Amino acid sequence: MLTEPLAPTAAAQFPSSPHGALLARRFAVRCLEGWGHPPASDVSCAIALVVGELASNAVRHGRVPGRDFGVRLMLDRTAGLVRAEVADAAADKRPPLATPVTPPEGESGRGLLLVDVLAERWGWEPREPVGKTVWAECALEGTSCP
Repeated sequence: MLTEPLAPTAAAQFPSSPHGALLARRFAVRCLEGWGHPPASDVSCAIALVVGELASNAVRHGRVPGRDFGVRLMLDRTAGLVRAEVADAAADKRPPLATPVTPPEGESGRGLLLVDVLAERWGWEPREPVGKTVWAECALEGTSCP
């Protein structure tokens, strides 16, 4: 959980479309760069992948016509974490409680597995007045970029 008071935070809304998911990923990379973590840094790569996946899920599974999805990023240097949150308007379409197991020949279903590997922890919570927020916390020091 984030602990640093007045930690750097950034938030934006994006259209619920594949292009919106791309813009969300670029937004995340720009935010991390502004906080001193260049695009090729481990944490920037991890957050880009996590935000890209959560945003894609919001578009694919959480889209409500006429409603955007939101992204919020919070940097907590004290805890050594970056928290990424993606909020959509579809309260009835919830992520699984555990990381789904996908057969190797499956065409989809690996996104939350990727999030689970990159994040220290992740989850979701209901959003008032409607919808849900899926979040993930990634370490500032982490796995190297591919």
